[in-house]
Amino acid sequence: MPFQYCSREIALWTILESSTVKTTRNKNPGIIDNRHFEYNTSSVEVDGNTVPDGDGLNVYVNTDDPRESSNIPRAVLMAAVRRSKARAKKNYARADELRQKIIESGYQVIDLQNEEILARKYRIRLRGIDAPEMSMPFGKEAKEELVKLVHGKCLRVLVYGEDQYGRCVADIYCNGIFVQEVMLKKGLAWHYVAYDQRVEFATWQKEARTKKTGLWVQSNPEKPWEWRKKNKREGR
Repeated sequence: MPFQYCSREIALWTILESSTVKTTRNKNPGIIDNRHFEYNTSSVEVDGNTVPDGDGLNVYVNTDDPRESSNIPRAVLMAAVRRSKARAKKNYARADELRQKIIESGYQVIDLQNEEILARKYRIRLRGIDAPEMSMPFGKEAKEELVKLVHGKCLRVLVYGEDQYGRCVADIYCNGIFVQEVMLKKGLAWHYVAYDQRVEFATWQKEARTKKTGLWVQSNPEKPWEWRKKNKREGR
C-alpha cells in the first residue's frame, strides 16, 4: 500500500544500548519489568501487509528524528545519496540495486506524499501474549485481527526489552485501544503467563474462555508454545 503522513505520532524508540536510559534485555518474549522506552518520533502508518502473524508486526520510523539520524550507518547514508543521484539520471536499475542494499541493512526508502524519506525498520513482538502459529487453528484469524487493528494507523509503542530474535518486546496502543486486550478478549491469543503475570491479561483470557470466543470454541486448544516444542522435536 502507499504510505501516507499521519496526524499522530508513533511513540517509539528502541535503541536499547542508549546511554541515557537503561532497559532490561531479556531473551523471553514477554518480560515482567516496568521500565520501558516511550518516545515520540516522526512516523509512517503501519502497512498491514508487513504483519507476519497474530503477535508480531513491523514499523518504520522516520530517520529525520535526531535520535535516529545520529545512528544511521554510513553505508546506508551513502547508498541513499547514490540512489537519489541514480534516479536523477534516470538510471533506475542502479537505483533499485541501491534500494535493495538499504533494505538489507534494516532501512527502507518510503514515499510520503510524493516525498521520499529514509526510515528504519523495527520488528515488534507483542508483550505478554502468544497467538496461535499460522498453521494452527485460529492462526490465520489472529493475524487478520491484528492487521485490522493496526493497518494504516500510527501506534503508541512501549518497548520493554528485546527477545532472542532481536524483536522489540512491547505493549501496543492504537487510537487509545490496547491491542493485546483486544486479542485476548477475542480469543485470538493466549496469555503468556510464563513470562507475564499481569492480572488483567488472565482476566481477559478467562472471559474469552467462558464465552467460548475464538480459539476457545475448541474443547482442548493446543498452546502455541507447546506446539512449537513438539514441532521442533519432530524437525518440522
